[in-house]
Amino acid sequence: MMHAPPDTDASDAYVGESWWDVFVHALRGTGGDPTQGPLQRAIVLLAVPMVLEMVMESVFAVVDIFFVSRLGDDAIAGVALTESMLTLIYTAAMGLSIGVTAMVARRIGEGDEDGAARTTVQAVFLGAGVALIFGVCGVVWAEELLRIMGAEEDTVAMSLPYTRIMFGTNAVILLLFLQNAAFRGAGDAAIAMRVLWLANGINIVLDPCFIFGLGPFPELGVQGAAVATSIGRGTAVLVQLYTLLRLGGRLKVSLEHVRLRLDLMARMVKLSATATFQTFIGMASWIGLVRLTAEFGSEALAGYAIAIRVILFALLPAWGLSNAAATMVGQGLGAGDPERAEKAVWIAGKLNFYFLGVVGLVFIVFAPFIVGAFGGTEEASAYAVTCLRIVSVGFVFYAYGLVLTAAFNGAGAVWTPTIINLFCFWLFELPVGWLLAFPLGWGPNGIFTAMMLAFSSLAVVSGILFKRGHWKEVSV
Repeated sequence: MMHAPPDTDASDAYVGESWWDVFVHALRGTGGDPTQGPLQRAIVLLAVPMVLEMVMESVFAVVDIFFVSRLGDDAIAGVALTESMLTLIYTAAMGLSIGVTAMVARRIGEGDEDGAARTTVQAVFLGAGVALIFGVCGVVWAEELLRIMGAEEDTVAMSLPYTRIMFGTNAVILLLFLQNAAFRGAGDAAIAMRVLWLANGINIVLDPCFIFGLGPFPELGVQGAAVATSIGRGTAVLVQLYTLLRLGGRLKVSLEHVRLRLDLMARMVKLSATATFQTFIGMASWIGLVRLTAEFGSEALAGYAIAIRVILFALLPAWGLSNAAATMVGQGLGAGDPERAEKAVWIAGKLNFYFLGVVGLVFIVFAPFIVGAFGGTEEASAYAVTCLRIVSVGFVFYAYGLVLTAAFNGAGAVWTPTIINLFCFWLFELPVGWLLAFPLGWGPNGIFTAMMLAFSSLAVVSGILFKRGHWKEVSV
């Protein structure tokens, strides 16, 4: 049996432990303290459940588009436009999650478990307040938002109920993200993984039931996908709360922690506001790309939607590995060991490089077969194949870009990736996409090419700034 290779900081406690043993510990959440022992072992303990967690998150989008694609291009386009608007909610969730993970990881690294629990409670309060604002605005102005995004009349009619349900139940998205961010920051990545498995299992079962009216379920069409997804995520949120209050782990919340702490929330808002703006920059660029693509009709938009779902299926697991790097950085700095944190980032980057390199090659070679599984029209499928192949060329660069961005955020140096995102996505990707698509006449292919170039440039700039080491001096 293959055994884990020695590491410069390995201890005798892990001599003879196989990689299979480490994998099992990772799934069970029984591997011990990630701030101690061999670096490669610690990264695997965190990365395995985080990767599987992100696989489950990507399954949400893939499952929905798989079943909805049977309803035609207008249905696919409606889901794509709604998802592009929901990126505002994902932006808030991911931005707040960055702050939560950084603060919880730093407290755990310092040995302050009560501080980690208080941070988690404030994250829940903050997430609930943000969800209320998004929910009211989204439900009231759903039709207007769809029209602003360029939806055609048939698309608006078909997707309006879906849009209202997704906005109305957005609290389950925010709370699921934030509570899992706290679990990851505490090193309890296996818990975050399990609740995503539960949510997806429910969604996979209920999606076809509510969309097509199987058995006793009503036939709801496109809005059935929203109902199924919301039920799955809502159930997972309840399990998260039960785990925090009753089961615990490294992160356990008691009633004494459940009170509003404006000072702590203010620190979280200060850190998360920058992180949210950082995420908003990236997400807004996706909205901009959708708007540009919509100018070429429903077929181009449907093809873009299919390709992006496939791409996210690959990138979300890579984000999981990046989240492991963020946790290692936060806990390493909290424990006063910045060198260990830096080594962990480069190891995670190399693993991500291998993973996305292989996935990118598979996508380039087998794009027609992969796209064909989603059942779009011939024209939509042609757009999807081209998009998948062009964007996949940049995967090897984005592998490091993802990890380095997460490392900055895990250290609390959130302004660095924010500025990088601003230049790479708003000042480069969108203008270049417009220039290639319209004045130069490349059409949607110009938009896809701009995406690939932006991903690649982000990785190069991030690598240069990470080596300078200023992130090691940030306090959280």
